[in-house]
This record gives sequence, structure tokens and C-alpha cells, in this order.
Amino acid sequence: MGFREITERFEQERLSKYASKSANTKGRKIEEEKCSIRTEYQRDRDRILHAKAFRRLKHKTQVFLSPEGDHYRTRLTHTLEVAQISRTIARALQLNEDLTEAIALGHDLGHTPFGHSGEKVLNHIHPGGFRHNEQSLRVVDHLEKGKLGFGLNLTFEVRDGILNHTGEEEPITLEGQIVKLSDRIAYINHDIDDALRANVLTPSDLPKDCIEKLGASHSERINNMIIDVIYFSYDKPRIGMSDEKLYYTNKLRQFMFENVYLSKKAKKEEEKAQYIMEQLYHYFAEHPDRMPLEIQGRIEKGNIREVVKDYIAGMTDRYVIHRYMDIYVPEVWK
Repeated sequence: MGFREITERFEQERLSKYASKSANTKGRKIEEEKCSIRTEYQRDRDRILHAKAFRRLKHKTQVFLSPEGDHYRTRLTHTLEVAQISRTIARALQLNEDLTEAIALGHDLGHTPFGHSGEKVLNHIHPGGFRHNEQSLRVVDHLEKGKLGFGLNLTFEVRDGILNHTGEEEPITLEGQIVKLSDRIAYINHDIDDALRANVLTPSDLPKDCIEKLGASHSERINNMIIDVIYFSYDKPRIGMSDEKLYYTNKLRQFMFENVYLSKKAKKEEEKAQYIMEQLYHYFAEHPDRMPLEIQGRIEKGNIREVVKDYIAGMTDRYVIHRYMDIYVPEVWK
């Protein structure tokens, strides 16, 4: 028996009856020879981790467009926090940690530069709109290079978890449901932390009833939310929170939208960022030859704007600015 088979047997014998076993995956779009060491979900996690799109997350905005300091979250650190929370919950519930981690690491690969500000402008100007979860799936299915060419050829369960980590649809696996909830737990709490650091909020601004029920500190709130999810979801066919904790979590999230995500101080550079992205989108749609040759190679009849959207969505914050400066700012002014 090989190493992969040992792990697969362990999953069958030790994981919850509700866990997604790697030997039972619905498979990949293109069948591949299995690895002798790693399970299918381990392979997916590794493919995402080594993807260029994953590395670019370190230079993509989470909330604050121009943070002054080294300790603000980026899209990459957010992703790692989601993965950590997700694995903690998955282990306690005896679910598949490898599948959970793969979904968590891949869930935001399609996010634009400048955070939700960038997503907002692409959704406005691109035909058919733009949703980062759909773009994340497009990244792993078509845009990222894999061993078979374009696309990482991930398993059905990982792709489903990435697509449905936000929105109305629920992931089909409990591991995907964990990531969906962990994403919210992570961003609510780390965005509070960053907002306090940026003086957008003070501790006294936070809703007192939420703090009493969820915890006064960053670590207390995350710990209490995680524990609640574990106890509520244990030996059940779905992942959720107790009514009380869910109520105060949602109330805290609404507070963040009203006081941070949509605040003028947090978004003081938003109009500039959106203007830059809009100008670049229209420019490349009219001058596709100014995109890199690799990007131009994806152009087929009638899909120029789709290629432009993919190109801009994949940029980091600083690369967007670099391209804008290169096109619109005379050399003597740089």
C-alpha cells in the first residue's frame, strides 16, 4: 500500500461520516494519473499555493488603499487567516483539512486590485458585470498555467467551494461551508483591528452589546466565534452558528459596513483608484496590442473585453499604477 492509499484509508476510518473523503472526489475535468504520495485535495492545495495568482495577493488591497504601516492586512494575509480559522474548525469537526485549506487558499484568487473598490468599478463597466468569486474560479480553470496548459484542473469539490464561498448558493461540502463562514469571521475581526490602527474607529465606537457577547479583543472574538461554530455544527450535516452568536456577528458586520467599508476616511482614495482602473480598461479595449504578448495570445474573435477584464483583475495595486503612469504620464513628470 502506497503513502496516498494510507492517507485515504485514514480518512475513511477516522474522519466524520459527513467529511469529504479524497478517494471519493467527483474528480477533475481532465482525468490525471494520481500521485503516489499526495491525495487529490493535497495536490489541489499545492497547485494553488504555487500559482502566480496566489503570490500576487500579497500586493492587493484588503480594505485600506494606502495604509501607512507594515501591519495592515493584504489580500494574502486575509487568505492565510481564513485558512487558519478554517483548519481549526475542520480538525475539531473531523472533516477534511486538506480540502478545507485548498478552498481557503483559492477563494480570493480572482479579487481585483484596490479591494472591493476595484471589484465595484469592473462590475460597473464590464459587460455582464464582475464578481470576484466567479473570477477566482476562472483563474483556476482557465488563466493560471498548470501542468496540462492553462488551468489548474482542480477537483470538483475545491472548485465548488471557491465559487460558492460568497453569495446565495451554499457549497456542497461541509469543508466549503466552513470556508464561507470562516471568511466572514476573519474579515470582520481583522478589519476591526486595522480600522482601530488607522484611527477610523476607537474601541468605544464598537457596539457594546456585540462586544459583551463576542469579546472585547480580537483574539477573544475569533475564539468565541470558532468555538460556537464547532459546538453548533458538531455531528451535523451543515455548518453554522448559534442564533445568538450569528445575530451579533451579523450586527457587527453591518456596523463595519456603515462605519468602515463605506466611510470616507477608509475610502478617501477610492475615486482615484476607480478612475485609474476605468481608464486602463477602456484604453486596453481600444489598444489590445499594448498588453503583454502572453495576454494578447488569449484574444479570440469578440472576447477582447473579457481578456482586458482578466488582465486588469489580475494586476496588483502597484502594477495598475505603474501601467497607468506608463501610458498617461510623460516621462519628464515621473
